[in-house]
Amino acid sequence: MKKIIVTGGSGFIGSNLINLLLKKKFFVINIDKFSYSANPYNVHDFKKNKNYAFFKLDINKTSKILSILNKYKPIGIFNLAAETHVDRSIDNAQSFIKTNVLGVYSLLEAVRKLGNKNRNKLKFLQVSTDEVYGDIPKNKKASENYKYNPSSPYSASKAGADQLVRSYGRTYGIKTLIANPCNNYGPNQFPEKFIPKMIFNILNNKPLPLYGRGKNIREWIYVKDNCEGLLKIFLKGKNGKSYNIGTGIRLKNIDVIKKLIDISKKNKIRIINKNKIIFVMDRPGHDERYALDSNRIKREIKWKHKTSIAKGLSKTIDWYSKNLSYFKKISKRNITKRLGIKV
Repeated sequence: MKKIIVTGGSGFIGSNLINLLLKKKFFVINIDKFSYSANPYNVHDFKKNKNYAFFKLDINKTSKILSILNKYKPIGIFNLAAETHVDRSIDNAQSFIKTNVLGVYSLLEAVRKLGNKNRNKLKFLQVSTDEVYGDIPKNKKASENYKYNPSSPYSASKAGADQLVRSYGRTYGIKTLIANPCNNYGPNQFPEKFIPKMIFNILNNKPLPLYGRGKNIREWIYVKDNCEGLLKIFLKGKNGKSYNIGTGIRLKNIDVIKKLIDISKKNKIRIINKNKIIFVMDRPGHDERYALDSNRIKREIKWKHKTSIAKGLSKTIDWYSKNLSYFKKISKRNITKRLGIKV
């Protein structure tokens, strides 16, 4: 049975990816240090699966990572271990540099130190973000050749990691791939992020805070579609290349909230006066528009998203409504606290 390591596998995208990989009959090794956004609820069903192993481990522990590589001899590493919340990076960038840059360096060093036989069988897939491209002007889209222009400490840390991955591929001959997905949403997402926070507030009769005037545009993808794309890139992507994973579904933030309210009403969720949109101070350096050109993945790998925004949001609201215990696991924390205003 082919083995794959997923770092950050107890988080949002990681847990959804592990679910897919197990269904595809891979043996999965989850390496996760369990930071604030990881949730045991995301992976509790995997523990019963004989093809799943878990290591509570910081990816900066190079020697321990190397031991795991030598023990399991995986065919690949999907690196999803990352600090991801832009607002937190504005408050304090240190943990983002430590995990997103130095952590990637540690993983690459572990791969480099493998014997040639095991290293040559392994692919390293760096899961990045569309935010590395920064603001995209109206009527333009960012292809994989678009210059990196990160605006936040978070996106800068991911951009630095991507360049490090490319350098290790060229210098040491490590087989590398980079994926740049657009904004993900769906089950298991920590509710400090935009869509789950709005759903949490709707379900708990709280106001719906929106940065600025809500005109910032993001491109959205349902997480399960994204995971399918990641697996296809791993299996069919060309060594050393990067691939955007986009849908063309671009919406203003205020329009996303309006869709969530409309779908909630259709799902018989009670909307009260407290569920009103309130405009709050904008995030420093807030990018206005993201837009990906995803022709490469469509042309070379034959991948395309399957889930419409209406269907995806409906599924997401339904999942959170039926999994309120997910919120209970983190209810002691102030998950609606405003961050990113320490300037």
